[in-house]
Amino acid sequence: MSKPEQKASHRTIRSFVRREGRLTRGQEHALTELWPVYGINNDASVLDLDAVFGRTAVKILEIGFGNGKSLAQMAATHPENDYLGIEVHRPGVGSLLILAEEQNLSNLRVICDDAVEVLNHRIPDASLDQVQIFFPDPWHKKRHHKRRIIQPTFIRLIAQKLKSGGRLHLATDWEDYARQMSEVLKHSPDFENTSHTNDFVPRPDYRPLTKFEQRGQRLGHGVWDLVYRRKNNDLVAGRGHLVK
Repeated sequence: MSKPEQKASHRTIRSFVRREGRLTRGQEHALTELWPVYGINNDASVLDLDAVFGRTAVKILEIGFGNGKSLAQMAATHPENDYLGIEVHRPGVGSLLILAEEQNLSNLRVICDDAVEVLNHRIPDASLDQVQIFFPDPWHKKRHHKRRIIQPTFIRLIAQKLKSGGRLHLATDWEDYARQMSEVLKHSPDFENTSHTNDFVPRPDYRPLTKFEQRGQRLGHGVWDLVYRRKNNDLVAGRGHLVK
């Protein structure tokens, strides 16, 4: 198999900037040697997720996993679930591949591509039990807010890929972005808020507390978690149970 490649996209507004950075020797080795084990190559084919993982299980997609530590921890803690991570930055992909090998994570697969392209062309409708997006780029300047990934069009796309009753879990340490996320989801006909107060929820136990988050808490910074449930639709409901 070939290594993950960067490819051009016709989208005019991206929610990310490719900050490639320098690959460490370990990351370069992982992208060469471990990609055939954990990586999914970029092409136009629709994925059969059960075939990808070799079993039928809860399928959880994380978009923008950064260095992969949290995703690897979730996969290690919950071997009963299958985890698919999408990340555009190859150093982060390399880091996650290293963790996957160290922990022998047979329930983890990785795609290095634009999440919008992957969702549009590779993920079957009603195939996911959960989609999670933790600490996406806040694009804090007002003129850049249009680049934030949580927009009505993107939420409709996620809803299309979730099973009935599936969950969308968002987290951010920018209150302004958290409130925008809440506003976008409030107007979505596809989702209902799991919060009893119809806003935010305490951090679920399955989402690891990162070092960055711990440092922010010591400094008095807030973190906002939002968990929404996909309303019933005419598509096939999923099997299995999500982690609580």
